[in-house]
Amino acid sequence: MKNQHSRNLIFLLIATLFGSTSGPLGKYIDLPPPVIIWCRCILGGLFLYAFCYFKKVNLKISSKRDFSTLIISALLFGAHWITYFYALKLSNVAIGMLSLFTYPMLTALIEPLFIKVKFDPMYIVLSLMVLLGLYILTPKFNPNNTYFEAIIFGVISALFYALRNIISKKLISRYTGMSIMFYQLAILSLVLLPVIFYFDTTNISIQFPYIVALALITTAIGHTMLVSSFKHFSVSTASIISSTQPVFGIILAFLFLNETPTLSTFLGGSLILATVIIESVRSRNK
Repeated sequence: MKNQHSRNLIFLLIATLFGSTSGPLGKYIDLPPPVIIWCRCILGGLFLYAFCYFKKVNLKISSKRDFSTLIISALLFGAHWITYFYALKLSNVAIGMLSLFTYPMLTALIEPLFIKVKFDPMYIVLSLMVLLGLYILTPKFNPNNTYFEAIIFGVISALFYALRNIISKKLISRYTGMSIMFYQLAILSLVLLPVIFYFDTTNISIQFPYIVALALITTAIGHTMLVSSFKHFSVSTASIISSTQPVFGIILAFLFLNETPTLSTFLGGSLILATVIIESVRSRNK
């Protein structure tokens, strides 16, 4: 049993590592956010469909109600991505990712309203620890610069993401993480199709390798693994454990974008990692 929990935890941490590539890639790709999102949906959906086809994964949706739930979760997912990428464009990887990671606290607060799970006050304590870590990590800003605007976009993105994950949790008992992710991407591909007519797409050919990496590593692999982890963890637990994403993202930004972390980055990152360790132990004992 403990070995199984360890495997599930490692699976979630690997999902978090793959997911953390969204910050550096989103910041680096020189295209309007809606275009980036549409491209990652198209390519990510194709990757997942090919995988499901060869693995003979059942993609049938059993009811209209489930399909309606998929549509709502997809729209929330798209709103999360677009606001998140605007946060990245307006600031840097640290600000964009850290403001997004208010979502574990939001998840802990609202999950009991949507799913029959017992409210755990410890989630609030851990979420506050994450927020303190984010506060330490966040560079100084004032309301007159784009960093403040980026944080607003990031927190709004966090709310959309929390709601999407909670709704996806309702589906995971009947469908695989791959099928849920595939339908969310397919729906978003159709909804966002008009963006190619209203936004500048001239750089797509130049940026294509990075878009492919975003679609495959971050979307098809990272997000699918995260959704799949909801079979073994509550959304609140998975959210708190995945709070290591900003730490991974800042490291990747340092390696590939020359965004140098400061002492506050290490202090805040250590606090976030502490919450992950605490929740990892707690979830093992549940």
